[in-house]
Amino acid sequence: MESHTGHLVAGLSSRGHDVTLFAKEGSNPSCAFEPVLAQEFSVAGYPESHGRHRQHAALDGAMDLAIKSVRAGRFDAVLNNSLSPLPHLQLTSVPTLHVLHTPVLPRLAEIFGSAGWESEPAHRHITVSHANAIHWRSWLPEISVIHNGIALNSWMSDVAVEPGTAAWTGRITPEKGTHLAIAAARATSMKLRIAGPVQDHEYFRSLIEPELDADITYLGHLDQPCLRQVIAAAQVFISSPLWEEPFGLTTLEAIACGTPVAALPAGAMSEIISRRSGVVATHRNAHALANAIVLAREMDRQEVRDSAQAFGLDSMITAYERQLRSVLRVPQDAQGRLR
Repeated sequence: MESHTGHLVAGLSSRGHDVTLFAKEGSNPSCAFEPVLAQEFSVAGYPESHGRHRQHAALDGAMDLAIKSVRAGRFDAVLNNSLSPLPHLQLTSVPTLHVLHTPVLPRLAEIFGSAGWESEPAHRHITVSHANAIHWRSWLPEISVIHNGIALNSWMSDVAVEPGTAAWTGRITPEKGTHLAIAAARATSMKLRIAGPVQDHEYFRSLIEPELDADITYLGHLDQPCLRQVIAAAQVFISSPLWEEPFGLTTLEAIACGTPVAALPAGAMSEIISRRSGVVATHRNAHALANAIVLAREMDRQEVRDSAQAFGLDSMITAYERQLRSVLRVPQDAQGRLR
Protein backbone atom coordinates (compact mmCIF):
# COMPACT_ATOMS: atom_id res chain seq x y z
CA MET A 1 0.00 0.00 0.00
CA GLU A 2 2.89 2.37 0.70
CA SER A 3 4.32 1.70 -2.76
CA HIS A 4 0.89 2.11 -4.33
CA THR A 5 0.38 5.43 -2.54
CA GLY A 6 3.81 6.64 -3.60
CA HIS A 7 3.09 5.84 -7.24
CA LEU A 8 -0.32 7.53 -7.06
CA VAL A 9 0.85 10.83 -5.59
CA ALA A 10 3.86 10.97 -7.92
CA GLY A 11 1.73 10.20 -10.97
CA LEU A 12 -0.99 12.71 -10.14
CA SER A 13 1.56 15.40 -9.30
CA SER A 14 3.41 14.85 -12.58
CA ARG A 15 0.15 15.48 -14.44
CA GLY A 16 -0.29 18.91 -12.90
CA HIS A 17 -2.55 18.16 -9.96
CA ASP A 18 -1.89 19.90 -6.65
CA VAL A 19 -1.52 16.92 -4.29
CA THR A 20 -1.02 16.85 -0.52
CA LEU A 21 -0.08 13.59 1.18
CA PHE A 22 -1.02 12.87 4.79
CA ALA A 23 1.32 10.15 6.03
CA LYS A 24 4.00 9.09 8.48
CA GLU A 25 6.94 11.32 9.40
CA GLY A 26 9.95 10.56 7.24
CA SER A 27 7.95 10.00 4.07
CA ASN A 28 9.55 11.63 1.05
CA PRO A 29 6.82 12.18 -1.53
CA SER A 30 7.04 14.27 -4.69
CA CYS A 31 4.26 16.58 -3.47
CA ALA A 32 3.18 18.65 -0.47
CA PHE A 33 3.31 16.59 2.71
CA GLU A 34 1.71 16.78 6.15
CA PRO A 35 3.02 14.28 8.73
CA VAL A 36 0.34 12.83 10.99
CA LEU A 37 2.15 9.85 12.57
CA ALA A 38 5.47 9.60 14.39
CA GLN A 39 8.31 8.15 12.36
CA GLU A 40 9.17 5.60 15.05
CA PHE A 41 5.67 4.08 15.00
CA SER A 42 5.63 0.56 13.60
CA VAL A 43 2.59 -1.56 12.76
CA ALA A 44 2.70 -4.91 14.56
CA GLY A 45 1.52 -7.81 12.44
CA TYR A 46 -0.44 -9.87 14.96
CA PRO A 47 -0.70 -8.05 18.32
CA GLU A 48 -2.76 -9.42 21.20
CA SER A 49 -6.05 -7.66 21.98
CA HIS A 50 -4.59 -4.93 24.19
CA GLY A 51 -1.79 -4.25 21.72
CA ARG A 52 -4.26 -4.15 18.87
CA HIS A 53 -6.34 -1.59 20.78
CA ARG A 54 -3.25 0.61 21.32
CA GLN A 55 -2.33 0.29 17.67
CA HIS A 56 -5.80 1.27 16.48
CA ALA A 57 -5.80 4.21 18.88
CA ALA A 58 -2.51 5.53 17.46
CA LEU A 59 -3.60 5.06 13.85
CA ASP A 60 -7.04 6.56 14.49
CA GLY A 61 -5.35 9.56 16.10
CA ALA A 62 -3.26 10.06 12.97
CA MET A 63 -6.31 9.74 10.72
CA ASP A 64 -8.23 12.19 12.91
CA LEU A 65 -5.45 14.76 12.40
CA ALA A 66 -5.59 14.25 8.64
CA ILE A 67 -9.38 14.61 8.54
CA LYS A 68 -9.30 17.81 10.58
CA SER A 69 -6.69 19.23 8.22
CA VAL A 70 -8.79 18.25 5.21
CA ARG A 71 -11.85 19.94 6.64
CA ALA A 72 -9.84 23.08 7.43
CA GLY A 73 -8.33 23.21 3.94
CA ARG A 74 -9.75 23.98 0.53
CA PHE A 75 -9.41 20.63 -1.20
CA ASP A 76 -11.46 19.52 -4.16
CA ALA A 77 -11.37 15.84 -3.27
CA VAL A 78 -9.89 13.24 -0.94
CA LEU A 79 -8.30 10.00 -2.10
CA ASN A 80 -8.54 7.66 0.90
CA ASN A 81 -5.88 4.98 0.53
CA SER A 82 -6.11 3.70 4.11
CA LEU A 83 -7.72 0.83 6.03
CA SER A 84 -9.25 3.19 8.58
CA PRO A 85 -13.01 3.37 9.20
CA LEU A 86 -12.82 7.07 10.10
CA PRO A 87 -12.91 8.58 6.58
CA HIS A 88 -16.12 6.66 5.91
CA LEU A 89 -17.69 8.23 9.00
CA GLN A 90 -16.15 11.69 9.23
CA LEU A 91 -15.82 12.87 5.63
CA THR A 92 -19.54 13.26 5.03
CA SER A 93 -20.29 15.72 2.22
CA VAL A 94 -16.60 15.79 1.24
CA PRO A 95 -15.99 14.35 -2.27
CA THR A 96 -14.00 11.22 -1.48
CA LEU A 97 -12.68 8.27 -3.43
CA HIS A 98 -12.15 5.28 -1.14
CA VAL A 99 -9.68 2.60 -2.27
CA LEU A 100 -10.48 -0.75 -0.63
CA HIS A 101 -7.27 -2.77 -0.75
CA THR A 102 -8.40 -5.74 1.32
CA PRO A 103 -11.35 -8.06 1.80
CA VAL A 104 -13.89 -6.80 4.32
CA LEU A 105 -12.17 -5.92 7.61
CA PRO A 106 -14.11 -6.17 10.91
CA ARG A 107 -14.08 -2.44 11.68
CA LEU A 108 -15.37 -1.60 8.20
CA ALA A 109 -17.95 -4.40 8.35
CA GLU A 110 -19.33 -2.78 11.51
CA ILE A 111 -20.00 0.39 9.52
CA PHE A 112 -21.34 -1.06 6.30
CA GLY A 113 -23.36 -3.74 8.10
CA SER A 114 -25.06 -1.41 10.57
CA ALA A 115 -28.82 -0.96 10.31
CA GLY A 116 -29.84 1.74 7.89
CA TRP A 117 -26.33 2.43 6.57
CA GLU A 118 -26.18 3.98 3.11
CA SER A 119 -23.18 5.08 1.12
CA GLU A 120 -22.47 8.81 1.36
CA PRO A 121 -23.61 10.45 -1.93
CA ALA A 122 -20.33 12.38 -2.21
CA HIS A 123 -18.27 9.18 -1.94
CA ARG A 124 -17.17 6.59 -4.50
CA HIS A 125 -15.55 3.21 -3.83
CA ILE A 126 -13.06 1.23 -5.85
CA THR A 127 -11.05 -1.90 -5.23
CA VAL A 128 -8.01 -3.49 -6.83
CA SER A 129 -9.44 -6.64 -8.45
CA HIS A 130 -12.69 -8.25 -9.54
CA ALA A 131 -12.00 -11.06 -7.08
CA ASN A 132 -11.87 -8.57 -4.21
CA ALA A 133 -14.94 -6.69 -5.43
CA ILE A 134 -17.01 -9.82 -4.80
CA HIS A 135 -16.46 -9.44 -1.05
CA TRP A 136 -17.75 -5.86 -1.07
CA ARG A 137 -20.70 -5.90 -3.45
CA SER A 138 -23.33 -6.88 -0.89
CA TRP A 139 -22.74 -3.46 0.71
CA LEU A 140 -21.29 -1.50 -2.23
CA PRO A 141 -22.99 -2.75 -5.41
CA GLU A 142 -21.56 0.14 -7.45
CA ILE A 143 -17.93 -0.52 -6.49
CA SER A 144 -15.48 -0.13 -9.40
CA VAL A 145 -12.24 -1.99 -10.11
CA ILE A 146 -8.86 -0.48 -10.94
CA HIS A 147 -6.04 -3.00 -11.15
CA ASN A 148 -2.82 -1.95 -9.48
CA GLY A 149 -0.05 -0.82 -11.80
CA ILE A 150 3.71 -0.72 -11.48
CA ALA A 151 6.58 1.15 -13.11
CA LEU A 152 7.43 -1.65 -15.54
CA ASN A 153 10.86 -0.30 -16.46
CA SER A 154 11.88 -0.39 -12.79
CA TRP A 155 11.63 -4.18 -12.86
CA MET A 156 13.64 -4.85 -16.00
CA SER A 157 16.97 -6.57 -15.42
CA ASP A 158 19.73 -8.10 -17.51
CA VAL A 159 20.89 -10.42 -14.72
CA ALA A 160 21.57 -13.97 -15.88
CA VAL A 161 18.94 -16.57 -15.06
CA GLU A 162 20.13 -19.32 -12.70
CA PRO A 163 18.53 -22.64 -13.71
CA GLY A 164 17.10 -24.61 -10.84
CA THR A 165 16.35 -21.57 -8.68
CA ALA A 166 13.01 -20.19 -7.53
CA ALA A 167 12.11 -16.95 -5.73
CA TRP A 168 9.42 -16.06 -3.21
CA THR A 169 8.91 -12.53 -1.90
CA GLY A 170 6.38 -10.88 0.36
CA ARG A 171 5.27 -10.61 3.97
CA ILE A 172 6.09 -13.81 5.83
CA THR A 173 2.76 -14.71 7.44
CA PRO A 174 0.59 -17.87 7.47
CA GLU A 175 -1.85 -16.52 4.89
CA LYS A 176 0.98 -15.96 2.41
CA GLY A 177 1.79 -19.69 2.48
CA THR A 178 5.58 -19.48 2.60
CA HIS A 179 5.72 -23.02 4.03
CA LEU A 180 3.87 -24.38 0.98
CA ALA A 181 6.28 -22.62 -1.36
CA ILE A 182 9.15 -24.37 0.45
CA ALA A 183 7.44 -27.76 0.18
CA ALA A 184 6.72 -27.28 -3.53
CA ALA A 185 10.29 -26.14 -4.22
CA ARG A 186 11.69 -29.24 -2.52
CA ALA A 187 9.29 -31.47 -4.45
CA THR A 188 10.67 -30.08 -7.72
CA SER A 189 14.33 -29.97 -6.62
CA MET A 190 14.40 -26.18 -6.92
CA LYS A 191 16.58 -23.99 -4.74
CA LEU A 192 14.34 -21.36 -3.16
CA ARG A 193 15.32 -17.81 -2.17
CA ILE A 194 12.91 -16.11 0.22
CA ALA A 195 12.79 -12.36 0.84
CA GLY A 196 10.47 -10.16 2.83
CA PRO A 197 9.62 -8.85 6.28
CA VAL A 198 8.79 -11.38 8.98
CA GLN A 199 5.37 -10.25 10.17
CA ASP A 200 4.45 -13.36 12.20
CA HIS A 201 7.55 -14.32 14.17
CA GLU A 202 6.05 -17.48 15.67
CA TYR A 203 5.13 -18.72 12.18
CA PHE A 204 8.67 -18.01 10.99
CA ARG A 205 10.27 -19.76 13.99
CA SER A 206 8.07 -22.85 13.81
CA LEU A 207 7.54 -23.49 10.09
CA ILE A 208 10.10 -21.50 8.09
CA GLU A 209 13.35 -21.30 10.05
CA PRO A 210 13.67 -25.09 10.58
CA GLU A 211 13.52 -25.56 6.79
CA LEU A 212 16.40 -23.21 6.02
CA ASP A 213 19.50 -24.89 4.61
CA ALA A 214 21.75 -24.73 1.56
CA ASP A 215 18.74 -25.08 -0.77
CA ILE A 216 16.18 -22.93 1.08
CA THR A 217 17.61 -19.53 2.05
CA TYR A 218 16.11 -16.46 3.71
CA LEU A 219 17.65 -13.22 2.45
CA GLY A 220 15.90 -10.76 4.76
CA HIS A 221 13.82 -7.69 3.96
CA LEU A 222 15.40 -6.35 0.74
CA ASP A 223 15.04 -3.04 -1.06
CA GLN A 224 13.68 -2.91 -4.61
CA PRO A 225 17.00 -3.11 -6.51
CA CYS A 226 18.02 -6.22 -4.57
CA LEU A 227 14.56 -7.75 -4.95
CA ARG A 228 14.71 -7.17 -8.69
CA GLN A 229 18.00 -9.05 -8.94
CA VAL A 230 16.72 -11.97 -6.89
CA ILE A 231 13.48 -12.29 -8.85
CA ALA A 232 15.03 -11.79 -12.28
CA ALA A 233 17.69 -14.41 -11.62
CA ALA A 234 15.12 -17.04 -10.66
CA GLN A 235 13.89 -19.59 -13.18
CA VAL A 236 10.42 -19.38 -11.64
CA PHE A 237 8.61 -17.22 -9.10
CA ILE A 238 6.35 -18.90 -6.55
CA SER A 239 3.20 -17.17 -5.31
CA SER A 240 1.46 -19.14 -2.58
CA PRO A 241 -1.45 -17.18 -1.04
CA LEU A 242 -3.73 -19.12 1.28
CA TRP A 243 -6.18 -16.25 1.64
CA GLU A 244 -8.21 -14.42 -0.98
CA GLU A 245 -5.30 -12.29 -2.18
CA PRO A 246 -6.84 -8.92 -3.18
CA PHE A 247 -4.21 -8.33 -5.87
CA GLY A 248 -0.62 -9.52 -5.50
CA LEU A 249 1.96 -6.89 -6.45
CA THR A 250 4.88 -9.28 -5.96
CA THR A 251 3.38 -11.57 -8.60
CA LEU A 252 3.11 -8.68 -11.04
CA GLU A 253 6.67 -7.57 -10.27
CA ALA A 254 7.93 -11.04 -11.13
CA ILE A 255 6.05 -10.99 -14.44
CA ALA A 256 7.57 -7.58 -15.24
CA CYS A 257 11.01 -9.13 -14.60
CA GLY A 258 10.20 -11.82 -17.16
CA THR A 259 10.12 -14.53 -14.49
CA PRO A 260 7.24 -16.98 -15.01
CA VAL A 261 4.96 -17.50 -12.03
CA ALA A 262 3.59 -20.65 -10.42
CA ALA A 263 0.70 -19.71 -8.11
CA LEU A 264 -1.98 -21.15 -5.91
CA PRO A 265 -5.55 -20.48 -7.11
CA ALA A 266 -6.53 -17.76 -4.63
CA GLY A 267 -7.98 -14.28 -4.95
CA ALA A 268 -6.80 -12.27 -7.95
CA MET A 269 -4.09 -14.67 -9.16
CA SER A 270 -6.07 -15.63 -12.26
CA GLU A 271 -6.60 -11.92 -13.09
CA ILE A 272 -2.88 -11.18 -13.00
CA ILE A 273 -1.46 -14.40 -14.43
CA SER A 274 -2.27 -15.21 -18.05
CA ARG A 275 -1.35 -18.24 -20.10
CA ARG A 276 1.64 -16.26 -21.33
CA SER A 277 2.99 -15.38 -17.88
CA GLY A 278 2.56 -18.38 -15.62
CA VAL A 279 0.53 -21.29 -14.34
CA VAL A 280 -2.19 -21.22 -11.69
CA ALA A 281 -2.33 -24.50 -9.79
CA THR A 282 -5.48 -26.61 -9.84
CA HIS A 283 -5.68 -26.95 -6.04
CA ARG A 284 -4.42 -25.15 -2.92
CA ASN A 285 -1.76 -27.62 -1.85
CA ALA A 286 1.96 -28.19 -2.27
CA HIS A 287 1.55 -31.03 -4.78
CA ALA A 288 -0.53 -28.93 -7.17
CA LEU A 289 1.84 -25.99 -6.72
CA ALA A 290 4.80 -28.24 -7.58
CA ASN A 291 3.07 -29.29 -10.80
CA ALA A 292 2.56 -25.61 -11.66
CA ILE A 293 6.27 -24.96 -11.06
CA VAL A 294 7.27 -27.71 -13.49
CA LEU A 295 5.09 -26.19 -16.21
CA ALA A 296 5.87 -22.53 -15.54
CA ARG A 297 9.65 -22.73 -15.36
CA GLU A 298 9.92 -23.61 -19.06
CA MET A 299 7.88 -20.64 -20.32
CA ASP A 300 9.28 -18.03 -22.70
CA ARG A 301 10.56 -15.15 -20.57
CA GLN A 302 10.06 -12.48 -23.23
CA GLU A 303 6.40 -13.43 -23.53
CA VAL A 304 6.12 -13.30 -19.75
CA ARG A 305 7.61 -9.80 -19.70
CA ASP A 306 5.42 -8.59 -22.56
CA SER A 307 2.26 -9.71 -20.75
CA ALA A 308 2.95 -7.20 -17.96
CA GLN A 309 2.17 -4.29 -20.31
CA ALA A 310 -1.49 -4.54 -19.33
CA PHE A 311 -0.55 -3.37 -15.82
CA GLY A 312 1.48 -0.25 -16.57
CA LEU A 313 1.52 2.64 -14.13
CA ASP A 314 0.26 5.22 -16.64
CA SER A 315 -2.94 3.27 -17.24
CA MET A 316 -3.57 3.05 -13.51
CA ILE A 317 -3.03 6.80 -12.99
CA THR A 318 -5.40 7.59 -15.87
CA ALA A 319 -8.06 5.39 -14.31
CA TYR A 320 -7.70 7.14 -10.95
CA GLU A 321 -7.92 10.54 -12.62
CA ARG A 322 -11.16 9.47 -14.27
CA GLN A 323 -12.61 8.28 -10.96
CA LEU A 324 -11.56 11.43 -9.12
CA ARG A 325 -13.21 13.59 -11.73
CA SER A 326 -16.41 11.57 -11.40
CA VAL A 327 -16.38 12.41 -7.69
CA LEU A 328 -15.79 16.08 -8.45
CA ARG A 329 -18.33 16.33 -11.26
CA VAL A 330 -16.12 18.80 -13.14
CA PRO A 331 -15.21 18.93 -16.85
CA GLN A 332 -12.64 16.32 -17.86
CA ASP A 333 -10.11 18.97 -18.91
CA ALA A 334 -10.40 21.07 -15.73
CA GLN A 335 -7.42 21.35 -13.41
CA GLY A 336 -7.98 20.66 -9.74
CA ARG A 337 -6.32 20.38 -6.36
CA LEU A 338 -6.75 16.64 -5.93
CA ARG A 339 -5.81 15.91 -2.33
